[in-house]
Amino acid sequence: MTMGAAARAAAADAVVTFLWVLCASALGAATAAVTSFLGVQEGAGAGHCALLVTACLLAALLFAFDRLCGALGGASFNPTDFAASYAAGLDSPSLFSVALRFPAQAAGAVGGALAISELMPAQYKHTLAAAWPALKVDPHTGALAEGVLTFFVTLAVLWVIVKGPRYTVLRILMLSVSIVSLILAGAEYTGPSMNPANAFGWAYVNNWHNTWEQLYVYWICPFIGAMLAGWVFRAAFLPSPPKPKTKKA
Repeated sequence: MTMGAAARAAAADAVVTFLWVLCASALGAATAAVTSFLGVQEGAGAGHCALLVTACLLAALLFAFDRLCGALGGASFNPTDFAASYAAGLDSPSLFSVALRFPAQAAGAVGGALAISELMPAQYKHTLAAAWPALKVDPHTGALAEGVLTFFVTLAVLWVIVKGPRYTVLRILMLSVSIVSLILAGAEYTGPSMNPANAFGWAYVNNWHNTWEQLYVYWICPFIGAMLAGWVFRAAFLPSPPKPKTKKA
């Protein structure tokens, strides 16, 4: 990849990550607004209705970003995508490109977190507390949780994209349900994030970005989880390369 192409990819990543953090962080407020409009904020089944609304909103968001990333030439808003693709043998981005795109994604995430913090209406400000990752256990437990959750979400994404159904809408719905389920599973551990750039953006806003715990829990272990998922996917779901034929003497 040329320097110009790498710079364009980094710029696209910064824009997409900015928009992702901005929009994804507003899902809580959007869910509250929709459930309020439907009149299902209280009573039996209100929690399940809120989860359904969140899953549908997330599916719409994933669909929009799938189109946006494709239009921008394969832009990404999650640094672990590169590690997972490389481990699965699907893509081999150059180190130079990755060296530009990682900081671009982190900067985009910071911008998105700052923007939504300013733009969120006052009555929905409280929903942002659920948007940012927060370590609620000791660092080692949190690191293990974030690594395991990233492993499963990465494996789900790889399977759905490579082996999943042909129809985009069905693929997006499967991803949405998987992500919401894993967020619920990790809510009492790390937030969770499963996206180092998103975690860094909110850590910067909360002045927690330069700590060892943030690096350990939200960067190192998610990358390990993503690479393990790539290797497992490659071993379990991708065909082995054909063995070269030996010439007969």
